[in-house]
Amino acid sequence: MSLNQHLLDNIAIVLMRPKYPENIGAAARAAWNMGLTRILVVADEYPDHTRMAKMATHNAAHLLDTMEFHENLGDALKPFSQVVAATARRGRQRASGNSPRDVMDIILPLLPENQVAFLFGPEDSGLSNDDLKYSQLISTIPTADFSSLNLAQAVGVHCYEIYQAVVHSQKKPLPAPKIASSFELEGMYDHVEKALMEVNFLHDKSHTYYMRNIRQFLSRVHLRSRDTSIIRGICRQFLWHASTSGDSANMKESNNSE
Repeated sequence: MSLNQHLLDNIAIVLMRPKYPENIGAAARAAWNMGLTRILVVADEYPDHTRMAKMATHNAAHLLDTMEFHENLGDALKPFSQVVAATARRGRQRASGNSPRDVMDIILPLLPENQVAFLFGPEDSGLSNDDLKYSQLISTIPTADFSSLNLAQAVGVHCYEIYQAVVHSQKKPLPAPKIASSFELEGMYDHVEKALMEVNFLHDKSHTYYMRNIRQFLSRVHLRSRDTSIIRGICRQFLWHASTSGDSANMKESNNSE
């Protein structure tokens, strides 16, 4: 296997609840044209294979046979160390996006040791804020005016930029180390959230806002597996201490009442 193919094999196209099976087939066709072989679909039920194959054509139909299917986005993204969310939607609660070309400059050094997912949302609504919490990077395709592209078109543009960066780029960045997977990060975030709730840092109105900002901050650090383990260990110890302190306080109060 060539180095270029190894790097391409570390990239997956993830389609979140696509409405039309034909767009899955067209996305597979675009991926195969650019040397990408991994397609993941997240949906409530498995898409119609005949409708997918119609747009994939015989050249890329084999990708549908090896396509991974998941009902939950978090499960689909567990192996990936970097998740790039493709979206044109903007808002105060969303991080600013990079162009697909700029995104590739960021993730290219990661590819030798890490798996990267490019995440695309449904055709009608795109990715929700809850979907975006798994991503470390936002990719937005620059357009002249109207910013809504068909799902397969958006996948095609990203696949082209991926291929150009991996196969034809003259830049040879130093490889980055293996970083924590989404599964490890989500476990860490769960412990961080529980610890912050214990000290009443997270409140009903600000809970989502602060956790989103904490995720965005930590995603820029490129934590390794051992880093997430250390942070989880600190949080577990903190939660244990808080629970035992509470038990001691209750026991003392009970003794005083006697």
